[in-house]
Formats: sequence, structure tokens, C-alpha cells
Amino acid sequence: MWGLEKGEERMKGGKLDEKTKWSSESALTAILGLIAVTLLLAGCLCRGLFYATGVYPMVLVASGSVLIWFVLFIMCFNEPKTRGQSGIAQWSNYLKRLYEAIMQHAHTRWMLWPLAMAVWFGLHVWIGPVNVQGSLDEMLRWSLLAIFALLTVMLASRMNGTRWFACGWQWAGGLLVLSGVLAACGVLPLPYGVMRTADPEISSAGARLGGLLQYPNAYGAIIGMYALERLAAAARAIARPLSAGRLIAALLPLMPAQAALLLSESRGAWLATGCAAVAAFALQRRGARLLLLLATAAPLACAAWLYSQLAAAQLAPAPVPGLLALAGAWAAALLGTLLLCRLWHSGARVRAAALTATVLAGITAATVAVASTADRMAAGVGTGLSRLQMWRDALKLWTEAAWLGHGGETWRGMFRAIQSSPYVGGEVHNGFLDLALDTGVIGLMLIAGWFLSTLRTMWRRAPHLLPSVIVFVLHGAMDFDWSFTFLWMMFIWLGGWARSSATLQEFAAVKKRPRFLRPLSPWPQWILTGLFVMFWLGGTVWLTGQQVAAEQQYRLAMSKDSGDTERKALLTAAYKFNPYRPDIAISLSRTLQVEKAESILVQSLSFSPVSPQLYGELGRLAAQSGRGELAGNYFEHGLALNRFDASSQSQALYWMEQASRRELAAGYAERGRQTAAAGVRMYERYRQLAEEVAAGEERNDRRFELREEASRYGGNLRLLAFGPLASEVTRKSP
Repeated sequence: MWGLEKGEERMKGGKLDEKTKWSSESALTAILGLIAVTLLLAGCLCRGLFYATGVYPMVLVASGSVLIWFVLFIMCFNEPKTRGQSGIAQWSNYLKRLYEAIMQHAHTRWMLWPLAMAVWFGLHVWIGPVNVQGSLDEMLRWSLLAIFALLTVMLASRMNGTRWFACGWQWAGGLLVLSGVLAACGVLPLPYGVMRTADPEISSAGARLGGLLQYPNAYGAIIGMYALERLAAAARAIARPLSAGRLIAALLPLMPAQAALLLSESRGAWLATGCAAVAAFALQRRGARLLLLLATAAPLACAAWLYSQLAAAQLAPAPVPGLLALAGAWAAALLGTLLLCRLWHSGARVRAAALTATVLAGITAATVAVASTADRMAAGVGTGLSRLQMWRDALKLWTEAAWLGHGGETWRGMFRAIQSSPYVGGEVHNGFLDLALDTGVIGLMLIAGWFLSTLRTMWRRAPHLLPSVIVFVLHGAMDFDWSFTFLWMMFIWLGGWARSSATLQEFAAVKKRPRFLRPLSPWPQWILTGLFVMFWLGGTVWLTGQQVAAEQQYRLAMSKDSGDTERKALLTAAYKFNPYRPDIAISLSRTLQVEKAESILVQSLSFSPVSPQLYGELGRLAAQSGRGELAGNYFEHGLALNRFDASSQSQALYWMEQASRRELAAGYAERGRQTAAAGVRMYERYRQLAEEVAAGEERNDRRFELREEASRYGGNLRLLAFGPLASEVTRKSP
């Protein structure tokens, strides 16, 4: 009897332990899901994380979130049998469990792709690229993506992870769509959410929806990704005889998403989404293809009507009419789809009527959309030709370092030096070219491997997500979407979603012991992994902290409230935290004596050897101290890196005149004349270049021309070099 009682107690205790463990697993999954969804939404709200200053806080938050989850994991598995062990043995057991939780799944290796990109940019920082700060920013950005990928693969490895991926996708996509449409309807004030322009090549309606990303092209691409996933979900819902409420829930986001896509007026996003939609149609079984048409007909027609109404008001209608138009189009889309669905399930003849209505709705939507953008389609040839010219220049630059690349932000730092015409283009408008310039063929191979790995998994496990990834890849080849960190996060989210396990059998099937650390014995794998994660996260946090501190000090120094002494102290602190930023070095140099200022600028030039601003500042200092030859050399280098900048050309001529005057006043007549002659040669090159641009048929987006003050400085320099020394020649500053 006593043995039976002990056995029953043991069974009850085992069930209790199992229940407690299951509860701990569920809690850990919920915490991990909340962390991942919160990071995704934060990336959406922070303007897509386009600027490096927005990436820095996200790196700190993501690193802290990973650390918190690790601590909670250890606390949840503090089993009684380990409590009596010594401290070292207890922590060893905890770390082993943590290692198994992270590394025991085969798809954990998927997060190594973005980590490899971060390491590659780190190597560029070490070997000395054309822009150390740009490579450092890219290294931190890809570290953030690697951390986010680590969170997603851990979430995908846990039970019920799929629900969190679906939830995060709905929240992020719904937030982007609803905020953008409400802003276009005049209901929600969204700063810079609508881009307004009078250029017909940019917008036929005079306004385009940029949403929370504040850039219509990238906004249209990500809305296209969301719309195609929702379209596939709606088609699956229509295929089954569901209740009206459940069907409406599946159809609810579709019309506003299609309207937001049209309101972005992004031809590239339309093309990429259309190609992906064709691919989605081809991937479906024969019987399911018609359901896609059935699901998109009424929402697309209503979205096209709403677009025409809002475009006529230049996306600035009165709040009440705008809200009524949105509500009416939304209701009509839902009711129309419900009617088509009922007809579809009512018989063969009625199905023919439903298909006819679907075709007519599609033709109507296409007609309305094309009619509204016909002017821009006709006027947009110039922007296309300008982009082709930009790509030709980028390819020439890429061949200079085809395998290794030039480092982070290569195009942004060097396009002024190599551009064949004065176009404005801080972004190369091609994700593949941008990566090729930064990382060379090696970086492209890493990205290609990442894409292929993700597409293979989606093909096998989640084919309904493939069209969204196709939009991401296609539009990234036509614009600079990939400069938005948030779009990479959405790509990672889709990859994690495809890898997530929905059932216990699938969860058990994907378990697989990692093998890539086994040859490193006798060190235990968990020790090596723990050391790597510790140094990786610790180093990332330290570098990011330096960047954040420098940015804070610099902003305080540039504020209007700071005095000269305080500004100098703040700039000194900012420079100590981050000596790689040229703007900090230039601002600090203006508060110092000439010798110290030159030393700081020369050191900064070693970190940014293609910065025309640094050369211009060094030339100014040399001119102020009466060293005309040195000033001329600095200005020559600076203008070679930015020859289509009329302001820099005029400034160089002004300071060359001042240098010549100082040398003449000091009694160095020959040096003064030589400095003036060098300035005359600069002026002649400037004048000839301006005449070539004026005579050519190429775009002059930078409005490069021969300025009036530059002609005056050129005349003064000619008098100083070849005429009598006139002391009353104007010295007016530009």
C-alpha cells in the first residue's frame, strides 16, 4: 500500500512538473513574441529606420531584449535538482539549456546570413574604407538585423510561434495602411505623410502618399507585400463556406491596402506587385486561381474609385467628406465581395455570372487607375533616363573594387565625384547595385544565399508568402527600399513565419543538433557559443553607445541655447566619443586655433578621404593663414570630389582671392600672383563646365550654373595675377 501511495505521488508530481514546464514554455513564448512584435512596430513608427540615428536606439533595445529573454529563460528552468549544486555547476547547466534552446534547431543557421554581412562591414571598418562612419553605421544596422533574425528564429522554433508571426504582420501592415489612408482622407494629421509636388514627372495628382515611411515608393512596395499576403488569405477564406462575419474579417484589410498602394502612385511598386500577383496566380492550383480574381475584384474597383476621388482633391479633402468616401468604398468592397462569394457557392451558372462581374470590376479599376496617372506615365521618361545614367556611373565605380567593395555608404559619399551630369541622387535607386558598391561580389553572394535559403523554405512550407518576397526583391532592384531597415525586418519576419512550426509533430521534426561547432572540441559548444554571443552583443552595445553619446553631445552643441564655451566642451566630448564623423570634426575645428583645427581635420580626412567638406574646410584655414599654394591644393581635391556644386566653386574662388591678398599684403608678391593664377585656372574650369552643362540636353537637377559672384571673384583674381595690384578690389564674401 505504501508503495502504491508513493507511486501515485510520484505520478502526480511528474504531471505537476510537466504542467509547470508547459506553463513556463508558454510564458517564454509569449514574452518572446511580444518582444519581436514590439521591435517590428517600433521600426514601423520610426520612419522605417532609414537614418542611422534611428537605428542606434533600436540596437540598444534589441540587445537588451535578448538579454532579458535569456535571463527569464534561465529563471524559468531553475529546476529543484540544480538548486543544490555549486554555483559553477548550476550556471553551467543553465547555459547548456540556453544553448540547446537557441542552437538545437536546424533553421537557426538562417540568422547567420545577416550576421555575416555585419562581420563583412566590420572588416571594412578595420581595413579602412572610403567612409569609416558609413561602414560603422552599416555594421550596426546589420547587427540589428542579425539580432532581430535571432529573435525570429527562436520564436519560430517554439510552439504557437506562427500565431505571433501572423499577429505581428497584421499589426504592422494594418498600422501602415490605416494611418496612411486616414492621412490621405484628411482625418489623421501625419507629418510628411503626404509628399506634395508640382512636377508632373513625380506626381500626376500633385500629391503622393508616403505614410509613416515618408517615402511613397518604399511605402508602396511594403503595402504591396502586405496586400498580396492578405489577398491569398482572402482567397483561402472564400474557398470555404464560412459565415459572413469570418469572411468579412478576412477581407477587411484588402480594400484600404489596395487604395494605399494606388495612392502611393509608385509605378515601380505597381509593377513589382503586378508581377508578384501573376506569380501568385501561377502558383495556385487550377481551381484556386479563380478565387484570387474573385477576392480582388470588388476591393480593387472600390480602391480605384477612392483613389480617383482623393487624387482629385490632391489628398487633402475635408475630414468629413474624406471619411465618408473611405467608409462608402470600404462598405461597397465588403458587400460586393460577399455577393460574389454567395454567387460562387450557388451553382455553375451563377459562377459564370460571378466571373463576369469580376472581369468587369477589374477592367473598371484598371481604367480608372490608368486614366488618373496617364499624364505622369507620359512625363516620366526623363526620370527613367536619369536613373539609367545613375546606374551607368555606379557600375563604373563598382568595377574599381568589384570583389571587396568600397565599404558602407559608398554611393552617398562618392556619387558627386563620379557623376557624369549634375543629377541629385544620394541613393543609387537599386538595392543590388548599392550592395555591390558597398560589399562587392562577396556581399552579393551572401545576400543571394540568404534569399535562396528563404525562398526554398517558403516554397516548401509557406508558398502563400512567396509573392510578398518577390515584391521585396523586385522593387529593391528599382529603388532604394533596402536602405530602410524596416523593410529588411519585414523580410526577416516573413522568413521566420515560413519557418515557424504549427504542430507538436513539426516542432519535434525540425530538431537537429548543430554540427558546425563540433570540430572545435575539447571546448564545449555551449561555451564557445556563449562567448561569441557575449562579445557580439557586448561589442555592438558598446559601439552603439558611443554613437548615441556623440549624437547627443553634438545636438546639444548645435542648439541655440549653448554658448561658445559650452559648445566647445560639448563638441570636444562628441569628438572623443566618435571621431569618425566629418560634421563633428568640422564643427569642433571652428572653435580651435588654426594648428589644432588642421590636426583634427587631417585626422578626420584619414577616416573620410572622399569628403569634399573636409577639403574645403582645410582650404579655408590655409587661405586665412596666407598659404595660397596649400589652399589651392585642398580646393582642387575638394572640387574634384564635388565639381557640380556651384556654391563650393564660388567659395573656393573667394578664399583663393583672400589668400592672394594676404600674401601680397605680407610682401610675398610672387607667391600672391601665383595663388591668384591658380584661382584663375579654377575659375576657367568652372566656367567651361557650366557652359557644357548649359549647352547639353542632360538634366540639371543641381541647378549648376556660373554664378554672378563667381564671375566677380574670377575678375578680381585675374587682376591680382596679371594686372596692376588694385587695393580697392571688392572683398565681398559670398
